[in-house]
Amino acid sequence: MTSFLPKETKTAIRPVQYRDLDAIAKLAAEELEGGNPASSTALATQVHRVRPWFGPLKFLSWFPNPCQHTFNVYVAEQDNQIRGTIQVSPFNRTGSTWRVERVLVETGSPTEIGSGLLRHCFEAIVEARTWLLEVNIQNKAGLALYRQNGFQPLAQLTYWAIAPELLSSLQDREPDLPNLLPVSNADAQLLCQLDTVSMPPLLRQVFDRNIHDFKTNVVNSFLTNLKHWLGKTHSVSGYVFEPQRKAAIGYFQIFLSRDGSQPHVAELTVHPAYTWLYPELLSQMAQIVKDYPAQSLQLASADYQPEREEYLEQLGAERISHSLLMSRSVWHKLREAKPLSLEGLQLAEMLQGLQPAHKPIPGRMSWLKSKQKKQIPAEAPKDSPLQLNASTVLNSQNLEATKTNPNDRGKDNGENLGPGVGCR
Repeated sequence: MTSFLPKETKTAIRPVQYRDLDAIAKLAAEELEGGNPASSTALATQVHRVRPWFGPLKFLSWFPNPCQHTFNVYVAEQDNQIRGTIQVSPFNRTGSTWRVERVLVETGSPTEIGSGLLRHCFEAIVEARTWLLEVNIQNKAGLALYRQNGFQPLAQLTYWAIAPELLSSLQDREPDLPNLLPVSNADAQLLCQLDTVSMPPLLRQVFDRNIHDFKTNVVNSFLTNLKHWLGKTHSVSGYVFEPQRKAAIGYFQIFLSRDGSQPHVAELTVHPAYTWLYPELLSQMAQIVKDYPAQSLQLASADYQPEREEYLEQLGAERISHSLLMSRSVWHKLREAKPLSLEGLQLAEMLQGLQPAHKPIPGRMSWLKSKQKKQIPAEAPKDSPLQLNASTVLNSQNLEATKTNPNDRGKDNGENLGPGVGCR
């Protein structure tokens, strides 16, 4: 049943404060019970980590720095109670694309709460030209909310889990990757080109990444290492270099669980013309995870990567979830006006102002032209010798008439023009 927000009830949307953390944790618990474990668990874990550092993070959010958007959260407050929350973050380095991490609304609250949170972010974050989000296909309420606010699907994502037994079988095979190199800032241009060519044009336009998105400075490197230390994870990355084309054709990054409390997570990018790299890269990652506690390896595939999905199916990987990647642009198409029918136009009234007010009075030049047209034979073709001869005869006759009697033309026209006027 659709509930409507009463007009007298006011909802205030504001940045998060320290006193709101308990209410946000409660919303995450309700979302977990509702069947959305991934989003709610991630938010609950983040709230637990942010609580001791909330003051410094709040101070750092006031000016540009690498930690400015670490916990960028807004809450919807109604009757002194938190009814909903939204978390957003920049997706690329330039800030042209932002990502909606999650939207949580209290059970039984009006549907306008979620729409109000989204609209507030669209208006408050003025540098964002495109918004991006990922929603599980089983989350019907979330899909309806995002579609209502203008989000359109970009791609379908499938998450896979490779069991430890399959990883053990992959470890027996030695990967054939002679040009596997570690990743550094000097390789940012190669990785940017690989990322660009590995996705469709529309997705490339929405992501809007450049070379700076693949570079890491000292501060970001320190924060990443701190995050891995707190999360008890370790990161390993590498890319495959093609010496003939001088291009990167494959890239992987794997986040390893040091204590075995969570599965290993991998990110994989392969050039569309080098899909034979999938078995080699997965064998390489299997060699890396054998030094860590036995856990499954999770990675994602998109609907525009059929070769990856086909290989994972042949390998025996398990599909664990399906999600939808959606985007929304802040530029709206204007509603097209209905074109006017030509039948309704009164052309006579429109052209009335173009009609002459009085009948034109013939002058001397118009009288001379009309007289010459009467004397020229109508059947003579244009530029014919007959026409040229007739024009010559008429001009000579007019010249002789002007010399003999200059006042004849004035008399014929009913006025005396005076001597010499006919030669003009």
